[in-house]
Amino acid sequence: MILRQFYLNCLAHASYVVADETSGLAAVVDPQRDVDQYLTFAADHHLRITHVFLTHFHADFIAGHLELRDRVGATIYLGRAAIAEYAFKPVGDGSVIDLGDVRIEVMETPGHTVESISLVVYDGGPDNARPAGADSLKEARPPVAVLTGDTLFVGDVGRPDLRASLGWSASELGGMLFDSLHGKLLKLPDTTQVYPAHGAGSLCGKAISKETVSTIGAQRVLNYALQPMSKDAFIELVTVDQPDAPAYFTYDAVLNSRERPTLDQALARELNPLTLEQLRAAVRNGAQLLDTRDSSEFAAAHLAGSVNIGLGGQYATWAGTLLDQSAPIVLVTDPGAETQSALRLGRIGFDRIEGFLEGGLAALDRGPDLSAAASAKAEGSAPHIQATDRLSPQTAAGRMAEPDPPLVIDVRAPRERADKSIDGTTHLPLNTLRSGLSDVPRDRPLVVFCAGGYRSSIAASLLQRDGFTNVSELAGGIAAWEAAGLPLSGSGQSM
Repeated sequence: MILRQFYLNCLAHASYVVADETSGLAAVVDPQRDVDQYLTFAADHHLRITHVFLTHFHADFIAGHLELRDRVGATIYLGRAAIAEYAFKPVGDGSVIDLGDVRIEVMETPGHTVESISLVVYDGGPDNARPAGADSLKEARPPVAVLTGDTLFVGDVGRPDLRASLGWSASELGGMLFDSLHGKLLKLPDTTQVYPAHGAGSLCGKAISKETVSTIGAQRVLNYALQPMSKDAFIELVTVDQPDAPAYFTYDAVLNSRERPTLDQALARELNPLTLEQLRAAVRNGAQLLDTRDSSEFAAAHLAGSVNIGLGGQYATWAGTLLDQSAPIVLVTDPGAETQSALRLGRIGFDRIEGFLEGGLAALDRGPDLSAAASAKAEGSAPHIQATDRLSPQTAAGRMAEPDPPLVIDVRAPRERADKSIDGTTHLPLNTLRSGLSDVPRDRPLVVFCAGGYRSSIAASLLQRDGFTNVSELAGGIAAWEAAGLPLSGSGQSM
């Protein structure tokens, strides 16, 4: 048996190839949209990808099931409760897929979503699967692994609140999740390896471990959501304190059920080099300017009205959270980073890219002013190049001690702020920053900070785009503040 995990750090996403080395038949489970790595792996191991499974309609990324169907003719498998525009084979309790001597048994495990399934993997042929009529897997030789999708994570379980906009209540799905865990997954032998679809950093759970593989036995002991409790207590536990879900989650979940262009088709349409004048026209017609360079480069010089979401961080997640998926996007990148910038947006289904500024900022040596179209200011009221001041911790502390101090905004998540904070600062988490701007004074200097500088650059760019003219960043974030020996506390005020 071959069981290989592919982990995509920027989306905290795990996908899998399950294959029989003897027969050469392979299945890909929960693939990312750019599928070349699976094809390369299959070629290197003399495998033929014949099956592609989605354990559910993922909300935080676009899966590569249509790409594998079109590239290699793989058959798509979904849970029986799924409804999709494309052809697929529905599977559920009792469904068995043989890949030669490797056998996959399907479990219906609704809860995170109604169509969720888990895949129990056996090595060694039909004798290792559950015999017909057996009441328990203990009557057969044990499975090697279970691929749990977003039903069971290492250290957590799938959140049941992401389908509210599609007609399912969190309590309703939470009850299904309890039954799926205790009635099915926890009946697997303790030695069964657990391979989930996400790791730490995913917004599909609230306490997911950094580990990406575990066992049923370890999770039975260590997972807070699997401890003995009533169904009602479980539902209450898993429906509170979940992180805010970005608006694009519902968009992606629906798109994963639809026939759509493949990633290659989207990129072929999107990777258009634009002159400065073409970029200006696109912005004037409603395009969003996205600058994917490093935050230090962006701070030194950038186009007025552009939003900085650097490729070095959780680029796709923040782009999906803060950009409008219905509006076109124009990219400003380091030369050579255009394809990566567009591809990573394609992973979350943001396929409305009109092109990229040819040559990057070097194109700004010539051309008309962009600021009026990009930031809704009067024509010619500001230069088309802007910069963002980055303050050392000592400089920031000095300004905060002045009689008329700046408003210092902490854009980190609530849990980070509860752990440590800077006294006298205001809390506006980045994911909800724009909704709180009505309370931010426009005649007062602003200083924004996060943990290390990635999110504060995004925040500063959003503030500048929305017309705030005196915006600075705390260079290095709260980590630099702490390293400088400046005071911290464990709580702060909220706005």
